[in-house]
Amino acid sequence: MTETGDLHHVELWVADLEASAASLGWLLERLGYVRDGAWPTGGTWRRGGTYVVLESGPDVVAGGHERRRAGLNHLAFHAGAPADVDALTSQALTHGWSLMFADRHPWAGGPDHYAAYLEDAQGFEVELVASAPPAADSATDPGTDPATRTDLEETP
Repeated sequence: MTETGDLHHVELWVADLEASAASLGWLLERLGYVRDGAWPTGGTWRRGGTYVVLESGPDVVAGGHERRRAGLNHLAFHAGAPADVDALTSQALTHGWSLMFADRHPWAGGPDHYAAYLEDAQGFEVELVASAPPAADSATDPGTDPATRTDLEETP
């Protein structure tokens, strides 16, 4: 059942459909999306009432995606418990994703926000958000202690 305001779909235009399907399509499937449509220049992945389209073809303007330009910066997904985020992040690194903000990982979003920020070769960023941050001991993990962090003014 859908509710007013639920996200219906996201359509991402990509320069290289095969590469994007290998990275973003793989990630969507790990997050519970099912590939339910394919055509020569695109495909869809569905989870419940929401679907994601990856589309390529002659109408895509050359130049690639740049997350810092006006427009889409990133997609954020609920990714389970912190251990689930860690496992998925580790697997993603072998499927075309690189870890962003590695010096602040997994606290790049702040001391109460356990997440991984990943970027694929096409320039698309995703954020894998934990359902709840783990109980952290700031004495053993200074990245969780706001008093020792210098990056809290500017988060991703």
